Amino acid sequence: MSRINMITAENATPEQKALFSAIQDQLGMVPNFLKIFANSPSALKAFLGLHSITGEGSLDALTKERIALALAEQNACEYCVSAHTAIGRKAGLSSAEIEANRIGTSQDAKAAIAVKFAKSLAEHKGEVNTSELLEVRNAGYSDADIVEIITHVGMNILTNILGKASRVEIDFPKVALKKAA
Repeated sequence: MSRINMITAENATPEQKALFSAIQDQLGMVPNFLKIFANSPSALKAFLGLHSITGEGSLDALTKERIALALAEQNACEYCVSAHTAIGRKAGLSSAEIEANRIGTSQDAKAAIAVKFAKSLAEHKGEVNTSELLEVRNAGYSDADIVEIITHVGMNILTNILGKASRVEIDFPKVALKKAA
C-alpha cells in the first residue's frame, strides 16, 4: 500500500479530474505514480509539462527508455523498472536490450554511451569530467542532445524518488530489481 495518498476518480477535485482526463486521453490509463503526483496539482502539471517538452527533443524514444531503465535500476525503484520495462517493450526494445539497459549499457554502441553518461550524471550528481563529455560528443551527440540527456536524468531521478518515497503500488507487470534496495 502506498505511503502517500493516491488520488482516485472518487476523491479527486475538479482540477485533478481534469488532469486525469487529459492523461487518460493520452495514455489510455492514469498510472498510479501520477495519482500520487496529483496530491499537488501544481507538481503534476509541472511534471507533465516537463515530460511533454522532453518528448519533443532530439533524443529518440528508445534512448529515453534505455536511460529510464538504467536509472530505475541504479536508483532501486521497482515501480520505475516495471513501468519502463513495459513502456520500453511497447516502444520496441527487446528483452535482451532491456536487460542490457538495466545493467547500464546497450546493444547499440551509440546508445550505450548515452546510458553510461546518464548513469554517471546520476551517480556523481552532475560532476562529470571532460573526458565523459567528449566521449558523448564523439559518439555523435550534440550539445542539445547532452542537455536532453541531463534533463532525462533529472526527470527520472524525480520519478524514482517519488516511487520509492511513496512505495506506490505497481500497476504494470511487476519486474523485480536485480539487487536489493
